[in-house]
Amino acid sequence: IAQATKIYDKNGELLYDIYQDQNRTPIKLSEIPDHVKQATIAIEDKDFYKHSGFSVIGISRAVFDLIIHRRVEGGSTLTQQLVKNALLSGERTLTRKLKEFILAIQVERAYTKDQILEMYLNEIPYGGTAYGIEAAANLYFGKSAKDLNLAEASLLAGLPQRPSVYSPYGTRPELSKTRQKEVLNRMVEDKYITSDQAKTAALEPLTYRTSRSEQVFKAPHFVLYVKEKLIEQ
Repeated sequence: IAQATKIYDKNGELLYDIYQDQNRTPIKLSEIPDHVKQATIAIEDKDFYKHSGFSVIGISRAVFDLIIHRRVEGGSTLTQQLVKNALLSGERTLTRKLKEFILAIQVERAYTKDQILEMYLNEIPYGGTAYGIEAAANLYFGKSAKDLNLAEASLLAGLPQRPSVYSPYGTRPELSKTRQKEVLNRMVEDKYITSDQAKTAALEPLTYRTSRSEQVFKAPHFVLYVKEKLIEQ
């Protein structure tokens, strides 16, 4: 998994993240709060710990879409999404879907559920160049994933499905709150949280990190930045 290079000052404070196309900082599953994991599973794949890499209902829905609507989509478990993002292209073809199905089964045989969930949370895109929950927590809230509260976790968990649509930085930021409430409702349905906890989280004000405060550079831009600083000196 590609990850960003980090530059710290002498006191250990992060100065810059340097990356090519994907800004990613891997994090161990043990460091991720339970409400982040639960929110992700609730909205993306509630039977994650029960299935063997695929959902019979999901596949049936995908076959229906293929036969009736002539389109290849839907039916993806967390394992299938991991395979699609890490190993395959995003093309919507029957061949790609079959590869995704076969590889998902192989991944389930090779790794434990917790290992797969950890890989998923470090691989999946959350919008822009933010890949993985740690980069997403930093991009949207200026903090580490281990410090996310329920309100923040539920908002981030809703982004991977359609990052450009549900992003609070998008053209319709109100959709991010609509999606957040959907995630919280799913968590209530799956008994991860109570209705009161969901209501409190939905009403909690969120403080987003502005793009101006982000200290990140894409690799080519960082080289130019260093050259400019050297010239100035």
